[in-house]
Order: sequence, then structure tokens, then C-alpha cells
Amino acid sequence: MSAKRSMRVVALAACVVVGLSAPATVSAAPPPRAALPPAADSAAPTEDWLHTEGNKIVDEAGNQVWLTGVNWFGFNATERVFHGLWNGNIETITRQMAERGINIVRVPISTQLLLEWKAGQTVMPNVNLSANPELAGMNNLQIFDHWLELCEKYGLKVMLDVHSAEADNSGHIYPVWWKGTITPEKFYQGWEWVTARYKTNDTIVAMDIKNEPHGQPNESPRAKWDGSTDVDNFKHACETAGRRILAINPKVLILCEGIETYPRPGKTWESPKTNPDLSPNYFNNWWGGNLRGAREFPVDLGANQDQLVYSPHDYGPLVYEQPWFQGDFDKTSLTNDVWRPNWLYLHEDDTAPLLIGEWGGRLGQDARQDKWLKALRDLMGEYKLHHTFWCLNPNSGDTGGLLLDDWKTWDETKYNQILKPVLWQHNGKFVSLDHQVRLGGAGSTTSITLTERYAGGSANDTVAPTAPGRPAASDVTANAATLTWAAATDNVGVTSYEVLRAVGTAPATVVATVSGTSYRAGNLSGDTTYTFTVRARDAAGNVSALSPARTVTTPAGGNGGGGCAATYQLTNAWQGGFQGDIQVKNTGTAQINSWTVTWTNPSGTTISSVWNGKLTTTGGKNTVSNEPYNGKVAPQASTTFGFTGTGAGTAPADLSCAAS
Repeated sequence: MSAKRSMRVVALAACVVVGLSAPATVSAAPPPRAALPPAADSAAPTEDWLHTEGNKIVDEAGNQVWLTGVNWFGFNATERVFHGLWNGNIETITRQMAERGINIVRVPISTQLLLEWKAGQTVMPNVNLSANPELAGMNNLQIFDHWLELCEKYGLKVMLDVHSAEADNSGHIYPVWWKGTITPEKFYQGWEWVTARYKTNDTIVAMDIKNEPHGQPNESPRAKWDGSTDVDNFKHACETAGRRILAINPKVLILCEGIETYPRPGKTWESPKTNPDLSPNYFNNWWGGNLRGAREFPVDLGANQDQLVYSPHDYGPLVYEQPWFQGDFDKTSLTNDVWRPNWLYLHEDDTAPLLIGEWGGRLGQDARQDKWLKALRDLMGEYKLHHTFWCLNPNSGDTGGLLLDDWKTWDETKYNQILKPVLWQHNGKFVSLDHQVRLGGAGSTTSITLTERYAGGSANDTVAPTAPGRPAASDVTANAATLTWAAATDNVGVTSYEVLRAVGTAPATVVATVSGTSYRAGNLSGDTTYTFTVRARDAAGNVSALSPARTVTTPAGGNGGGGCAATYQLTNAWQGGFQGDIQVKNTGTAQINSWTVTWTNPSGTTISSVWNGKLTTTGGKNTVSNEPYNGKVAPQASTTFGFTGTGAGTAPADLSCAAS
């Protein structure tokens, strides 16, 4: 099945019509980088360049970082400037991104735009000067340079992405990196020009070589991945562009996306799409999401291999009805069937870091879409995968954006439930990728610099915690069991524990992340044997060995709890507070029409707010009942509500669910 997506860009209002101005002289030298305040730690790097170590991205001192950002498109389109400047203010939008914890912005551009700038051609975009008086008289290149200065002011980093060959709102639909007069050589030259112009500006720290190369075997042109130097081999194109970029600036990250399809074992790029029996000869995935070929044919950047990051894209069923969304999928099935074989193996094998360059979509319109969003969010949080959310723009046709149509109001539900939990935070504060500038600027009280993050001796912490003790199981029912374990120790401090569960010979998967040393495991089936292990994680991201295993066999019995089971998960924690969610699963054989979850607050813990459920608290006991829209749950299906609270976020020992 083809993984084609619908166009993500909608037509714009007439007020954004743009034309090429007369050629203007463009200086080859980049604008100077403004002086920064002194570093908080004289030993900290003075520049913000990044490189890789195995599957991690680190700064020049070896400190691990987490790139967590968003896409803002427009420079790739016919307007050749950020969309939204017809209503929103460029500085306000930029400052708000930083204040909300976004630490990098992926900026789609086109090769055509780069070649125009290289030739001295600019446009005078018809932006709303009432909303953006500071942009009066600026051409689009000057606006871009002005925006880079704003990013520096507010602590944001930038990734450039060649989204299409031509400046076209729908240019990403074309499958390859050349088109018409834009040849592969022109594509490489565009990258060389922009790299040279900004090679001393460490605001731009990454280059995403080409957005979503794709195409099916019977289509022409189409992108493939193999060991050849053929013009349509994206591996070769990414290596060529990457090496030419790194010859100019060896400190910038090079991102290589995947393709769409890849031959199954024993098949070649000459094989037909299907066998005579109609079985497929190729593995299909999202455009840019298939990195199966990197196992046999890894990207080779030569002496600068430590600048390579692989960057797949992934979307949910509202973008395209992929086969893996049929039936009762969940995070485990998505991981095993889609994510691991297509790209997660690169992280698990410590080959290279992963940055999910596009993910996101509409929230609250489709239960399966919401399930996918939360599953990928949780995977990225579990593995600390880098990512840039699609997107800031509300005018993205099949995903919507973080901003609403006025380009001023934020979609607080999408931001708080989906993006914020996987933004880089430490002790309740967002972390900048800049060593000197906090996200939001010098006066920010909600962010810390990279220097501040690693102050106090943890900058080069590579010591993993000891393994936790073997879990003990108590209060075992047909549907749940309480696990407790002895704490791990660490030279700096343990920040969380991951609980893993296996059934039979299936591989173990993480089912919860908690800050304490106990967890009530739910969603179990009667008369079934489970194996539980626990591992610890510290503030630097080091992970312990697994604890000794505990095998638990549940007694036979009915579905218990009135036909539902509740599972608690801690999704975020900060100094004095936490965020989590509880999954309510229908464990019966008939639809339930309403549900209620109850638990007693562990000592020192209170619940502050709940969404997707109605909360009442009496004497330290919480009762959450369904909203009108999520009370009905099909057999074996589930719904989730979220909450924030004060305290450590310890999992409750008496979590229970009742349904009718």
C-alpha cells in the first residue's frame, strides 16, 4: 500500500501574494553574531555546536542534550517567508515558542529559494506591517536574518530543511530532490551556499538534507536506498550533500531521512511491487520513514561521521490509513511492527541518534489518532528521542497546528497533553541548547541554560545506577498486581524507574515510568504468567542493568473491577510536582458505558487538575469518572485521562476501576 499523504498546506488568504523583486545584492558574509553574556561556568563551551556519540547528541564538552522542537513552514512555499506574518508578530511568536520550552525550530526551505538568494534575488513579502512594524522595508532574506537574531535573543536553535526543489506550497509531494532546472548538482550547491553564509553562526546547528524522499517501485522518479551512486539513491545523495556541507562547516549536524519503500529479503529494486500471489515484495512506510536500508547500507560521512543523525517521519491515521492502524493497535504493536524495524533499531543498536523530524496531528477528533499520538509521545520520552513537532502553523491541512487560526492563541490542550511532556526539562525548568541564553531570554525564570543544566559536577556523568532489587509482588488479582523493589543507587541520583513486562517468550516492553519504588501493574489477564523487571535512570540519561526478574501468575477469574482495569503512568516530573495519566481498559467482552477510577494519594502527594475526566477528592481519596464523550469503551479498547499534582508522583497502591 502506498504511504502517500494528503497535502499538508492549505491555500492562503489573498493578502499574502508575493512576487520576485528586482535582483538585489546579497552579501556573502553572514550577519555578525551578537556578543553573549559571560558563561555561568568558565569551563563550559563558549559555542553551541553539537556532535554525536553513539545514539546520543552531545555538546562540545560531551554533555548529553535533547533536541525537542517544532516546525514553522513558509520559506519553502511560494510566499518565501514564514506563514502567519499576515496576522501574528514575528518576535511574539518566537518568544512564545522559547517560553514554552521549544529549544529548536525546523525551518522548511526550498532549493529554489537558496539559489535565488545565492544569485542575489530576494522578494519583498507582503507581510502585515501593522502586526510587524519592525519588518518594514525588509526583503525575505533580511527577515530570515532578523529572525535568527531573535532566536539568539531567546535561546532558540535552528535546523534548516530542504523541503522541496521548487518554491511551492505542495512541493513536498514531488518524490525526489531534483526537478526541472534544479538538478542534483544545483541541490548540492544550494546547500553549500547557505552553509558558507552561516558557518560561524551557531544558532543554525543542523541541516536536514531533504524532506521525505519517497516513491513506489513502479513510479518514476522515485527515491531508493542502496549502495550505488545512482542519481535516485538517496543514501548517496545524503552522503554527497553531507560531505560537501561538512567540508565548509564540520561542526553542523547532518540529518538523513528515510524513504518510502524498501525491498523485502531476497528481492531487489527491479522486483515488481507484488508476487503473482499478490504478496508484497516491498516494505512500505511513511514518506521519509523507511530506514530499513541503513542497516545494510549505512550513511557514510567519512571523517565527520559523528555529525550524522537519522531522521524518520511518522504520522497517525488521520493523515493516512496505514495497515498497522487496522484492528486493536497499541504502543507495543506499533513498536514491534513499525517503529523498531523501520528506524528504532538504529537507536537500540547504538548506531546513531534519531530525530523524529515530523510527527503530530489533530487531537480529540479520533480515538485511534489520539492513541497513536500518545504512544509515539511516550516512546520518545522513554528513549529520549529527539524530535520536531509538525507543526506550529494552524494552516497545515491534515494536522492543524499548535497555534490556532488567529496565529496568536495556542492550542493549550495539544501543547499540554502531547508536546510539553516531551520537551527537555530538568527540575521543573525547560533546558536551552544554548550555553549562555535561557529559553525566553536572559530574564527567564522557567528555563535554564545548558551550562546551568550541567553545573554541579554532573556534566560528564557516565556512571549508570546500580540495578534495582528484584521486585516483590503482592495483592495479585486476575487483573493487577502490586510490585515493590529495593532502590537503586547512583553517584548523582536516580530520577526514575522503568517497569518492563513480558508475557511468555515475547520481548519485554516498558509499561510504566515511575519516580518511586512501587507500581500497581494493571491490564493483566486471568490465569496468565507475566515476568516483571525494573531498571533505573539517572539525570544524565544513564540506565542501569535490569533487576532480577519476578514471575507472577494471575489467578483465574472474571474481568474484575466491573469489567475494566486502570494503569497508572508518570509522564513528567519536576521539583515539587508531576504529570501522569491513567489508562482505563475495558477487559470484558461487552461495551462499557461508564467508568470510575479511584485511588488514595500516597503520602505527600495531591492531585491538582484532571483532564478527560471528572475529579472529586474526599479525605485524600480521588475519584475520577468519565466525561460524556469517553464513557463508552469497546471490549479490549481503552481510553486515557491525564492529571497534574504536587509531590513525588509515586504510583498509588490501591488503584482500582469500576465500570457499568
